[in-house]
Amino acid sequence: MIARKIKKNLLLVGEISQLFKEFVHCLYTRPFYLGRLYEQIIHLGMGSISITLVIGLVTGMVMTLQFGYGLEKFGGTLYVPAIVSLSIVRELAPIFTSLLVAGRIGSGISAEIGAMNVTQQIDAIRALGTSPVRVLVVPRVLATIISLPLLGTLSAFMGIVGGLIIAYTEFSMPVGFYVNKILTNVQVMDIVGSMFKCAFFGLVISLLACYRGFQTTEGTKGVGDAAIWVVVRTSTIILISDFFLTKILLLLFG
Repeated sequence: MIARKIKKNLLLVGEISQLFKEFVHCLYTRPFYLGRLYEQIIHLGMGSISITLVIGLVTGMVMTLQFGYGLEKFGGTLYVPAIVSLSIVRELAPIFTSLLVAGRIGSGISAEIGAMNVTQQIDAIRALGTSPVRVLVVPRVLATIISLPLLGTLSAFMGIVGGLIIAYTEFSMPVGFYVNKILTNVQVMDIVGSMFKCAFFGLVISLLACYRGFQTTEGTKGVGDAAIWVVVRTSTIILISDFFLTKILLLLFG
């Protein structure tokens, strides 16, 4: 039983690695479907802006409220801007945004490609002499890798704005003081590290979603199962890999 599961998981890793290899090969060989890439960036990235703004703003407001009242008991309210901004930029913005994308974009990609697979549209692409990886996978993976770091940065910015609103209204903290603390404590490498995390998470989400879409069978039931599989797997990988990425970034940049 255990040996069968290990073999199944190793086979899964091998198949995903093979898909990644084909993806890389398509990046430096013609033809390039730039129009499809543009369409996917608009669909995947622009379509997620509104919810990204909301989740970033609310996260910053809640974090500031909690830390503000907690530290106020010890006279540490002045440390709130630094704590909240670093927490949001380094961890909360990339994690929450990536989980959001895993639920919205990951499930959407797997369902879309899965529906094409069960209706034999992917076989039709192969019959025309075109690689499904080049047509379907490359634009979606690249669009996610490009869009997610930008969405994560937008979420972090809105989180800082949300923190500013609460710090000013609830704790009467001067705007200039808050902004100065942000500029002093948040370094460029914090933003770069956050964007790197988002890019890695974007690769994981889109690659697993495309893979599961190609493996979809059993009609509409299989499409639904594929969407659930992607959300569960990618969310788990994001949360686990975040620890190791954080450790690596701290060792590199301190």
